[in-house]
Amino acid sequence: MSPDEIKQRIYRNSISNYVFLVLRMGLGVVLFRQMFNSLTDEEFGFWGTLWSVIGYGILLDFGFGFTAQKRVAELSAHKKWNELSQVLSTIFFCYAAIAVLVIVIGVTLSPYIIQLFAIKDPANKPLFTSVLKVFFCGMGLAFPMGMFPEMLKGQQRISLANYILLGGFLASFTLVLTGLHLHWGLQAMLIITLGCSTLAELACGLVALKSMPEVRIQLSLFSRSMVQNTMRFSLFAYVTTLTTVILTRTDQIVLGTMLALSAVKIYQAGAKISEMFSGFALQIPETLSPAAAHLHAKGDKSFLRDLLVNGTRFSVMIATPLYILAAFYMDQLLWVLTGKAANPQTFWTGEVLLLWGYTTILTQSVSKRIFMMTGHERRLMWLGLGEALLNLGLSVALLHYFQNVVCVAIGSLVATFLFGWFSIWPWAAREANLSGWSLARTVLFPTWLACVPIVALILLGRHMTTPDFQRSIYALLTEGVLVSAIAALCLWRIALRPGEREKFGAALLKVFSKGTPA
Repeated sequence: MSPDEIKQRIYRNSISNYVFLVLRMGLGVVLFRQMFNSLTDEEFGFWGTLWSVIGYGILLDFGFGFTAQKRVAELSAHKKWNELSQVLSTIFFCYAAIAVLVIVIGVTLSPYIIQLFAIKDPANKPLFTSVLKVFFCGMGLAFPMGMFPEMLKGQQRISLANYILLGGFLASFTLVLTGLHLHWGLQAMLIITLGCSTLAELACGLVALKSMPEVRIQLSLFSRSMVQNTMRFSLFAYVTTLTTVILTRTDQIVLGTMLALSAVKIYQAGAKISEMFSGFALQIPETLSPAAAHLHAKGDKSFLRDLLVNGTRFSVMIATPLYILAAFYMDQLLWVLTGKAANPQTFWTGEVLLLWGYTTILTQSVSKRIFMMTGHERRLMWLGLGEALLNLGLSVALLHYFQNVVCVAIGSLVATFLFGWFSIWPWAAREANLSGWSLARTVLFPTWLACVPIVALILLGRHMTTPDFQRSIYALLTEGVLVSAIAALCLWRIALRPGEREKFGAALLKVFSKGTPA
C-alpha cells in the first residue's frame, strides 16, 4: 500500500468516524435524557455503574484485541495468511475459554458483588442481583466477538466497521427507547443492548474474513506457542489497557462504593459531556493505529514522524474550538442532556473532566497510539501504570477527605496533566526530532492563535446579551453555529499551511462540482 493510499484511507476512515459519532452522539443524548428522567436515582446509578464495569471487561482480553488489529495490519502487508490464521484462531479460542469463566464466576459471585454497593432501597437488591447475572452472561457471550471489529480496523477498513456497528446501535436505540416507554425494565434493556452489539460485531467478523479467503478460524489451528509469542506484545498492551480503564472507568466505582449509587447520577451527567467531547476529538487518533503498524512493518520512519506531528496537529485543530464552546456553555449542555438545571457538583465535574479530556488530546492521544504500534509498548506500559495509580490514589484520598463528587474528577486531571506534559510530550518531541518547544510551536500555537477570536466573540456575546438569553438553548445553537463558522475561517487562514489549504480546497471543489449539473 502506497503512502497516498494510506493517507486516503486515513481520511476516509476519519470522515466515517465522524459520521458514526455524530449520529451515535445525537441519539445517545436522546437516550441518556430519557433514561435520566425515567429511571430512579438508584436505577440510573446502577445502570451507569454497569457500563463502567463493562469497561473493565476489556481487561479480560489480555491485550489480544489490540494484538489482533496489529497482526492483521502487519501480516496482511506481507500476505502471511497461514500465520495470521494461527494468530486469529488462537486469540478467538482463548476468548471463548475466558467467556466461559466470566459466565460461571460472574453468575456465582453476583449476590456478593451487590453487597459492595451502597444501595439504600432494600427492594432493589434482588432486582439488581438478577440484572447483574444477566449482565455477566451477556458479556461472556459477547466477549469472543470483540475480536472481529479489530480485524476490520487492522485492514484499515474502519469506515466499514463503523457502518456495521452503527446498524447495531440504531437497532439497540430503537428497542431500548421502546422499552423505556413500555416499562420493560433494566433486565430487558440490558439484553437488548448487549444482543444488538454482539450481532453487529459478528457481522464485522464475517465481512473481514470474506476479504481474506485464505484466513481461517478453526480450533485445529490453535497454537500454544502462538499464545506465548502473542503474549509478548499482548502483556504490554494489556497493562496499558488496564491503565486506560482505571483512568476512564474507575470514578463511578469509587463513588458507588465510597459514597452511594445515587452519587453516580450526579457525576454521570458531567462525565457525559467530557465523554462526548473526547469521542468527537479522538476520531483522527483512532484511525492512526493500523496505519502506524503498517508503516512500522514497512520500515518507513519518515512517514511515521509525519504521522505523529500532523496527526497531533489536526487533532488539536478539531479539539480546541470544541473545548472552548463546551466549557463556556456547560450549563446549557447539561440542561440539554438532563432536562434540568445543573447541580453545582455536576457542573464542576463536567468542567474538570472536560479539561482532563482536552489535556489528553493535546499530550498523548496520537502519540500513545503510534508508540504502541511501533515497538515502544514496554515504556508506554510503565508510564500509563504510573498515571493510573496516581489518578486512583488522588481520587480516593480527595473523596475520602472532602466527600465531594468533583474530587474524583480532580484526581484524573492532575495525574494526566503531570504525566502528559512532563513525560509523554517530551518523548513525542524526541521521536519527531524536535524539542518540546518546537513541537508546541508546530502543533499547538497556530491553533491557539486561530481560536483567540472565538473566545473574544463568546465573551462579547456574554457582555451584550441578557442573562436569560445566555442560559437559553437558542443562545447555544446561535452562538454554536457562529463560533463554528468563525473557527473554520480562522483555522483555514492561520492554522493550515498554504499547501494544505490548496489540497483541502481542491477536495471541497471536487465534492461540490459533483453535485452541480453540467
